[in-house]
Amino acid sequence: MRILVVEDEIRLASLMRKGLRREGFLADVAIKGEDALWMAESSGYDVLVLDIALPGIDGIEVCRRLRADRVGTPILMLTARDAIHDRIAGLDAGADDYLVKPFDFGELLARLRALGRRGTAEKGTVLRVADLELDTASRRVLRRGEEIALTAKEFQVLEVFMRHPDHVLTRYQLLEGAWDSGYEHHSNVIEVYIRNLREKLDRPFGVETIETVRGAGYRLRAE
Repeated sequence: MRILVVEDEIRLASLMRKGLRREGFLADVAIKGEDALWMAESSGYDVLVLDIALPGIDGIEVCRRLRADRVGTPILMLTARDAIHDRIAGLDAGADDYLVKPFDFGELLARLRALGRRGTAEKGTVLRVADLELDTASRRVLRRGEEIALTAKEFQVLEVFMRHPDHVLTRYQLLEGAWDSGYEHHSNVIEVYIRNLREKLDRPFGVETIETVRGAGYRLRAE
């Protein structure tokens, strides 16, 4: 899951991002409502964690604008314990759930997983490209009925490919899809994972699914 944390308390935002990454999530942080708007509209986040009390454009207005622009990403609002009217306003603006500060990190994780499942149920959990099958719920990959063991990051890179079959994806698009903003984009990590996927997905089956498009990027062939 890819999470956008929108929180202007720097220490809290940093702790949340660190904890989410430790649990295997991809996590980015925005500290202003204006930043949250363009990040949420330009990147494929699975859930937004949105504090109401933001400087400038507050969380309720951010939520309202995103819904007006047809951004359907599930939104978890963070509210103060005594601000019942804020919770009501947030839900009316289009938020899906809320969590009261201070909160238990375990509860935050549970609510994020629940919102993530809701989005997955709407989109479906199984992706199929030719004889390749990827299940985002069970984290299994099959080719011709044979299960293929992938690392967590290999799985994420493959998922990006399988959501865009026959599309040429640049290194930047792959990095944006499978890593969060804390990664150094000048690394050759994409080449490393492409090689690993070819060794596991293609070579044992005598096929060439992932092809290099010279000067452009990589493509997962749908045939």
